[in-house]
Amino acid sequence: MIPTRFAPVVFGLLLSGLMSLIVSFIATFQAVGLEPGFLGLWMSSWLSSWLVAFPTVLVVAPVVRRIVERNTRRA
Repeated sequence: MIPTRFAPVVFGLLLSGLMSLIVSFIATFQAVGLEPGFLGLWMSSWLSSWLVAFPTVLVVAPVVRRIVERNTRRA
């Protein structure tokens, strides 16, 4: 098991991986359609977008959490 102190990093890794996987699929599909070689194009697109998405999530998530805390009320 992964220690709890790494939870924000694991969260960012999984969130950015899944989101970039979905978004890159849609973008690749719209750009080229389901043609031969689609899977390779999609995976290439996904990996390059994940390399940007992961560090971005790690930097942006704490900022977004603070914004949400400031703009919501506790029950």
